[in-house]
Amino acid sequence: MNTPNRRSFIRRGVTSAAAATAALVPATVAAQSDKPVKKVHYRNGRKPEKPPLFNGTVSYGDLVFIAGVGYHAEGDIKVHTKAVLDQIQQQLESVGSSMEKVLKCNVYLNDLKDYAGMNEMFQGRFGVDPVFASARTSISPSACAR
Repeated sequence: MNTPNRRSFIRRGVTSAAAATAALVPATVAAQSDKPVKKVHYRNGRKPEKPPLFNGTVSYGDLVFIAGVGYHAEGDIKVHTKAVLDQIQQQLESVGSSMEKVLKCNVYLNDLKDYAGMNEMFQGRFGVDPVFASARTSISPSACAR
């Protein structure tokens, strides 16, 4: 009569784990052959005649990167922040994404005194649940230069 003991239990466990790992390897190899592709998204949907210095919206696989969004017109920080966030939202939606999927945001303020007003406009823009709010870095380059 075979009585199960700890060694036979561990031996069976190792064999099962090896079998499960072997079954997953082909799927992993297949996933690696489907490499992510870099794609540039133009704001008007058409490639410009002259190549730009940088691209404002680029995707790599399922990730979307946005750069160069600013607001250069009259208004206080709340007007500027709302306009920038609206622009970012439009760019994300134009490539099939949304504000709720944003992972990281960098904010550059001319004056750190504008921080509270900027924060007020950020509330709820990246989803209503604070658990899913994006990570954010806010700096004032002019304050760093002092």
